[in-house]
Amino acid sequence: VRLQESDPGLVKPSETLSLTCTVSGGSLTTNTFWSWIRQAPGKGLEWMGATRDTGNNYHNPSLKSRTSISRDTSNNQFTLQLRSVTPEDTAVYYCAGGNGLDEYEYWGQGAQVTVSS
Repeated sequence: VRLQESDPGLVKPSETLSLTCTVSGGSLTTNTFWSWIRQAPGKGLEWMGATRDTGNNYHNPSLKSRTSISRDTSNNQFTLQLRSVTPEDTAVYYCAGGNGLDEYEYWGQGAQVTVSS
């Protein structure tokens, strides 16, 4: 199973960050949790949210008001939207898949996102 994040690059403050993860060699309809995780400079990993085969979505409570997660099973993709970004949202964003919200068997390479005017 391979995961590949899109690469939004530079995003301006107050804009909405949109990231798409394309899954190959696997399926969004299998019994798997598909997560978004980020790592800001000098900080640890932060789980942001997930979707799964049932269509249920899960969110980090600290980010729930700004995040939306959706999935496109026809293209085997899932998407994260993060609204009203600030420079504190600058991080490497990863998509990952596994058997639980904190179990990651598959990882994307990561996408560097910088929030700056």
